[in-house]
Amino acid sequence: MQKNILYIHGFNSSPLSLKAEQTRHYLAKNYPEVGFFCPQLASTPAKAITQLEQLIEQHNYHSQWYLIGSSLGGYFASYLAEKYHYLAVLVNPAITPDELLHDYIGEQVNPYTQEVYQVTAEHMLQLKALKQSAPTISGQQKNNYLVMVQTGDEVLNYQQAVEKYQHCRLIVQRGGDHSFINFDKCLATITDFFQLD
Repeated sequence: MQKNILYIHGFNSSPLSLKAEQTRHYLAKNYPEVGFFCPQLASTPAKAITQLEQLIEQHNYHSQWYLIGSSLGGYFASYLAEKYHYLAVLVNPAITPDELLHDYIGEQVNPYTQEVYQVTAEHMLQLKALKQSAPTISGQQKNNYLVMVQTGDEVLNYQQAVEKYQHCRLIVQRGGDHSFINFDKCLATITDFFQLD
């Protein structure tokens, strides 16, 4: 059974982000047999989810998928984890992106790709439609998540993630920021959680 990791980047990010690159290098060095996928996501939430679902379903036969999602990618990862019953690591995940990204409606430029695109009110509705309920203490789904937050996150309120995923495995690091400082030092913990060995 082929094991694949799908890394889902955040808003205005790309496969060239530091955490994505660190994950790619770590896996190449320590788990060269594990497939690594990190697509450049479409700029609308509905298209991004369709893109990720198609990627998974295209390779689903004889494959076991594991998800890593950062920020908005963490929100997308939780949707996919529920849909397919996958293990997911959420890094400084967005919990209510439809509220947070309201301030970004209008023209955006992706700093990695230089793509110019519009964020619209329709995107907020698309995000809201992907919302998943919090894992309960008695439910099996709580075991599917490892949630990593840093209290110094300047973009998101880390406590929202702690509250939503309180029954899951949580790593709360003091300080740090939204990019998750020293993410590379957590990669061994992530691969242990996925039981790649």
